[in-house]
Amino acid sequence: MNGMRGYHAWRWVFILEGVLTCVIAFATFFLITDFPEDAKWLNEDEKAFVKARLRSDQGISELEQTITFRDVRQVMGDYKTWLGTFTYFGLIVPAYGFAYFTPTIIESYGYSAIETQLHTVAPAGAAFAAIMVLATVSDLTHHRYLYILLANSVSLAGIAILLSVHTDYKAEYAAIFLVAMGIYSAMPIAICWFSMNQRGHRRRAIATGIQIGVGEIGGIVSTFLFPAKDAPLWRTGYGTVMAMVCLSFVMATGYFLACWRENRSLGSEKEGEDGVGGDSSEFKLWL
Repeated sequence: MNGMRGYHAWRWVFILEGVLTCVIAFATFFLITDFPEDAKWLNEDEKAFVKARLRSDQGISELEQTITFRDVRQVMGDYKTWLGTFTYFGLIVPAYGFAYFTPTIIESYGYSAIETQLHTVAPAGAAFAAIMVLATVSDLTHHRYLYILLANSVSLAGIAILLSVHTDYKAEYAAIFLVAMGIYSAMPIAICWFSMNQRGHRRRAIATGIQIGVGEIGGIVSTFLFPAKDAPLWRTGYGTVMAMVCLSFVMATGYFLACWRENRSLGSEKEGEDGVGGDSSEFKLWL
């Protein structure tokens, strides 16, 4: 498609991916139901079962409950919201940084353009495998925090190699695997952990919007991490990535401690039906 309608091939990649995303998003608006009550393809028994599961997992979610400014203020005033948000932010910066610049980094090892593109595939494949394994194990064990720490530790090991090794391209390429596997496997766990700990659909909608909205700002930061003048050492980029992963590490630890503390006091503290999340007596935060 290179040259078609005056556009280079790389432009067509973005156009086609963007159009497909928009088409699917438009279709899902009509195909995905918001609440069990709206699901015409479920019978009454199935709707009751789904509502019971949702209540057990995430608190009260009622169709007639609408989001108010008071709800937004309560969620934004909860310090756990910002701990979860910056856990994600600390992962977004390195994630986008490596997504944007992995080809540039690999090309600095002396590969041709085609070889560079081929060498970017393997780390992405390894990251996909790590995501699936870690997410599955995390779900089976009903735990999140330690797996985020494990993933962040793997990525920090990779970044440390990239910062200290500059003559062994095989070791540097292997380190890119570690970084990709660590960062990309921690991200979905961080999102899921934060989302699952929101009581009710109102709080969950607000808090998840804050986490994703603020976190994605990290994508702007990442575009400046690896300027051409820093090649081939890329100290600014690697140093910033390491700092961001450490930020995620600290924020995740703070979020874990906050959730653990709240679970301890769960028996003596109850949130009334008028609160953002409904009854908290049946809801324990994931750790």
